Amino acid sequence: MRWNPGHQSRNVEDRRGASGRPPGGGLRVGIGGMIVLLILSVVFKRDFLSLANTGGVTTGAVAEGPVASSPAEDSLVQFVSFVLDDTQETWARLFRESGSTYAPATLVLYRDVTPTACGTGQSASGPFYCPGDQKVYIDLSFFDELHRRFGAAGDFAQAYVLAHEIGHHVQTITGTSGQMRQLQQRNPSQANALSVRLELQADCYAGVWANSTAQRRLLEMGDLEEGLRAAAAVGDDRITQGRASPESFTHGTSEQRMAWFKRGFDSGRPEDCDTFNSRS
Repeated sequence: MRWNPGHQSRNVEDRRGASGRPPGGGLRVGIGGMIVLLILSVVFKRDFLSLANTGGVTTGAVAEGPVASSPAEDSLVQFVSFVLDDTQETWARLFRESGSTYAPATLVLYRDVTPTACGTGQSASGPFYCPGDQKVYIDLSFFDELHRRFGAAGDFAQAYVLAHEIGHHVQTITGTSGQMRQLQQRNPSQANALSVRLELQADCYAGVWANSTAQRRLLEMGDLEEGLRAAAAVGDDRITQGRASPESFTHGTSEQRMAWFKRGFDSGRPEDCDTFNSRS
């Protein structure tokens, strides 16, 4: 992907120098482990996620310190800053065209653990968006895991991850996320299926942004394939390695995630990302 090195976003909050672990610690598990715990919580109606997140809802300040970083990590920070701003500028334009205003999200960079309005964020759970504070949280070490464990290498694979999380921000400010949670409360048996629809729409929104990068000739040969591999890598069937039934999926299969990302890329229109009224 073509981008401008040295970029610094005003919407990045760098907590990599924060010290300490939230009270209570917490079991360190991988991405697949977090999904398994979520599935167990839904099936048995118990909070198994607390095994990996015992810090509770924490929104207090963190103790900052000097950031120890390598040149490679510095470059990665500049890259995610560029992608963050480019993604949000794209959405700001799309919102203006529809007669509304886009309020940007903040990207929080952290290491290991950090307080959020949604509870204690842990690197073991991977990148996530918190609607409570409208922030995206990423431990940059996730990109190494995406490459080594899931075989999704390349800068556009990393860009897809961030664009997906910004997609969740779009869902929050448009009210889609809130409507989905209300539907889940009224129809608990459909909670997982509704969660899948929300995640697939965020994938499609990531594709909408990717379309804009293609129009502006920021994409290089192989970038789209990198994005598709990343979407496939985080499919529920791939992460759980067949250990969970489709009814327990919360994010969608690899095939679904690739298909919706590609749909957004081919269309470039957010209105074509209505996963809630689609059978696919």
